[in-house]
Amino acid sequence: MQVKIKFLGGAKTVTGSRYLIYAGYYKVLVDCGLFQGLKDYRTRNWEPFPLSPSEIDAVVITHAHIDHSGYLPKLVKEGFKGKIYCTTPTAELVKILLLDSGKLQEEEAQYAAKKGYSKHEKPLPLYTKEDAEKVFPLLYSVEFEEEIILTDAVKISFYNAGHILGAAIVKMKIKGEIQEKKIVFSGDLGRYHDPILNPPKRLPFADILLLESTYGNRKQTHHKPEEDLARAIRETYRNGGVSVIPAFAVGRTQLILYYLHLLQQKGKIPDIPIYVDSPMAIDVTKLYKRFNQYHKLGPAFEDDGSNPFLNKNLHYYQSQEASISLNAIRGDAIILSASGMATGGRILHHLYNRLPNEQDSFIFVGYQAEGTRGRRILDGEKTSRMYGIEVPIKAKTYYIEGLSAHADQEELVEWAEGFATKPKMTFLVHGEKEASEGLANRLKDELEWNAIVPEYLESFVLFDGL
Repeated sequence: MQVKIKFLGGAKTVTGSRYLIYAGYYKVLVDCGLFQGLKDYRTRNWEPFPLSPSEIDAVVITHAHIDHSGYLPKLVKEGFKGKIYCTTPTAELVKILLLDSGKLQEEEAQYAAKKGYSKHEKPLPLYTKEDAEKVFPLLYSVEFEEEIILTDAVKISFYNAGHILGAAIVKMKIKGEIQEKKIVFSGDLGRYHDPILNPPKRLPFADILLLESTYGNRKQTHHKPEEDLARAIRETYRNGGVSVIPAFAVGRTQLILYYLHLLQQKGKIPDIPIYVDSPMAIDVTKLYKRFNQYHKLGPAFEDDGSNPFLNKNLHYYQSQEASISLNAIRGDAIILSASGMATGGRILHHLYNRLPNEQDSFIFVGYQAEGTRGRRILDGEKTSRMYGIEVPIKAKTYYIEGLSAHADQEELVEWAEGFATKPKMTFLVHGEKEASEGLANRLKDELEWNAIVPEYLESFVLFDGL
């Protein structure tokens, strides 16, 4: 049996993770992400899929983030009918995220039609909420460390990756006539000392490894990022402004709520209202209660006073009307809203209304990918184009390091050192070019690994005559 891999995304970019494994005639797609960020990447979502989705036998999802799951509705719409394997929390998160993504696609198409800025006479969404719902019956939930038999030759198991609720490292065993080989997909690895999530599991053996490299060339030196977060909030409070925190609804919002609760309890930030203006974040936060065996906060939920998601100053805003009412607040408040890279969602109207205010601040608490609005604002752009208008940027901006849900270079190398033997090949994926190459060079120099940074749509033969 010949085993091949084709990189359909996540190559020299942190977006659009899709890895196609050919195990003889059997085809498995690991991750099925949407491309985000630069226009050159986003247009890939509209290009024909490199093979007919009906030819793919199974899909495996490492975790729910849209850059790993967001293309599923399009794949199903174009003919995929197999099972989609993921952990139980991931299945629930995927439902929430895909519905939101479908809604955003529809709204974008409607807005483009209304404003006439699309080159198409009738702009269409990539997919709709209805398309997203068609994914749900295909989701097949599994538990950590449970082995799933896809065929006589292919088995998969999931291991805790940290990163977000339910995120997994995937081990794929492929058995030929002569021998069995293991391919390990790291997915996105979390931090070793995350206050909410457990550290990534170490696996002893991998013949082939796909390792994420988001922070492959960076070290997050800030061991107490909450101190920097507190400082930014205090400065904004003294200026009479509102602190706005763009935060992903999944993972980052819950981590920030944990820190805000802690900081208010310790008197390190003022006792002011905290508004969570993201219906999706609210739905996701409920899942932490439901799946409390997947994180460290279980005991905190037993007492309302210690539950960071029931802080007395916390206000969850579901409706559009409630969200708009936040525009009237002139100071002494903290607003969390999605998306984390300011590419869409409710954060846009907060940017539109507050970027021109010198007393307000925007506190970015996670990685800002190339080409995103968040990255451009942090890079010092003077105006930001929203709703067809150039909005002046006068609000103060902060970037808090160390709050990322991604392992940094040190942690990635530490995780890699957990393998008892060197993988035959290690592919550095899910990282911008410099990050992937930085980690590849370190793995070559220190561990003498065969580390490869693949190109988009590049293929490799992993095993021949298995």
